[in-house]
Amino acid sequence: MSERDVLEYDVVIVGAGPAGLAAAIRCKQKAPLKQICVLEKAAEIGGHTLSGAVIETGPLDQIIPNWRDAPPPVCVDAVQDKFRWLTRDHSITLPTPPQQQNHGNVIVSLASLVAWLGEHAEELGVEIYPGFPAADVVFDDTGRVAGVVTPDMGLDRNRQPKPGFAPGVEIRAPITVFAEGCRGHCSKQLIQRFELDRDADPQTYGLGLKELWQLPAGRATPGLSVHTIGWPLDNAVYGGGFIYHLDKDRVAVGFVVGLDYADPRLDPFEVFQQYKHHPSIARLLEGGEVVAAGDRSLVEGGWQSLPTTEMPGAILLGDGAGTLNVPKIKGVHTAMTTGILAGDHLAGDRGSVGFDTVIRHSEVGQELYRVRNIRPGFRRGLWPGLANAAWETALGGRSPWTLPNRADWRAMRSLTETDDDAPPQRAEYRHRELPPATRESSVYYAQTEHDENQPVHLQILEPDICMTRCREEFGNPCTRFCPAGVYEVVDDAAGEPHLQINAANCVHCKACDIKDPYQIINWVTPEGGAGPTYYNL
Repeated sequence: MSERDVLEYDVVIVGAGPAGLAAAIRCKQKAPLKQICVLEKAAEIGGHTLSGAVIETGPLDQIIPNWRDAPPPVCVDAVQDKFRWLTRDHSITLPTPPQQQNHGNVIVSLASLVAWLGEHAEELGVEIYPGFPAADVVFDDTGRVAGVVTPDMGLDRNRQPKPGFAPGVEIRAPITVFAEGCRGHCSKQLIQRFELDRDADPQTYGLGLKELWQLPAGRATPGLSVHTIGWPLDNAVYGGGFIYHLDKDRVAVGFVVGLDYADPRLDPFEVFQQYKHHPSIARLLEGGEVVAAGDRSLVEGGWQSLPTTEMPGAILLGDGAGTLNVPKIKGVHTAMTTGILAGDHLAGDRGSVGFDTVIRHSEVGQELYRVRNIRPGFRRGLWPGLANAAWETALGGRSPWTLPNRADWRAMRSLTETDDDAPPQRAEYRHRELPPATRESSVYYAQTEHDENQPVHLQILEPDICMTRCREEFGNPCTRFCPAGVYEVVDDAAGEPHLQINAANCVHCKACDIKDPYQIINWVTPEGGAGPTYYNL
């Protein structure tokens, strides 16, 4: 194979999300002569970015003070909040928790917001390269992070060069910023290599599923934010739904399932589809049409799962470190704030103080510390969790204890330990009056595209386990926790079942990498630009 080209920069940022772009903008504002390169695995900036999203605007005010004069394409002032508990047939209004009161915030499409931020970064002279993920980390002779290498382009499924093959490019810098978002491919390796989580609890996650709907004229209420708990989840499973009303009679509807659930039969995609069929939600969506859909894991561990955010030659930002505030259901403002702090740090404004110290003593660290006990309090169920949340809110996080987190994959029980009389999705709930009816249809609305003849980016490290131990103990839960139908059990020519990987369906949610009970699924970056294309999500 050809020798790799090597490019040199002052700063390399992996990931053009809110944290990475905020870091690039702030650093360029403070140190205009620094050469900054941003790598992004999506073919377009924002193409792989997905969130609710209601955001606090403080970080935007810091780096783009006049942003309201020309706001992002989807940006609606939040004017009303509702919090509801759903039963099978009813919707009961509850007081809105203080953390979810959104006066002064804005509802946005995060995909559109980061595309807009990318334009601002480029205007400052930041070089952004969409379609170029970081495939691996480059280390120098001392073991210090020296940069990253992009994937080889033009390999077939057997990793042999095809016509037009081009080797990846090595991109080096004195400091590399990893802002890959939740469960980042390189960040995961670095956390393990440098034992950055040695003094932290295991990270925990949720799986978010979202659709953008176009409703009949006059039905949406711009600026209304609705959050729900309860049905179709039972009280043992953490999660809830959201409906954000945008302009032009559009609504974003979604559901988050905590990936610490125990029953291997639970199907998050099914949960979301049934959620949409609740009478109160079905009435809203009836007569509308799906415009776009997507899925993404989100970080829920908070303060006690926050790894060390610096290592020789590199730092971690945003959801790559785990800065989402779960009670607020918000992580964009914390991610951008870590980016701003990183920009100051990279520009030399922080003196000799280490970046990890900066993060932990910042408003982000303080915010995460105050709410550290709320999410783990739900491990005992919905009502004990709500009681604990009320206690922690009243005390402002001053409880003299910190509740621990445990790895999500360890929470799953075997089939013999579950109650066969109470499957998570009952047969009578499986009607389909609202689209998309299937995983395949949902993947279509995510506009996912992967070249079939490229190396499979979902690596099964011990394939023999899949159809033996995993099938017997858990019933191949990957066929259910994956919302895109990537994992499928099919019969071979001899009539024997085997696990088929439909890698072209992958929407890069990373749930398989997180929830697999044997931790033998390794998600790696596919060929540059492959994956979903999220517009206005």
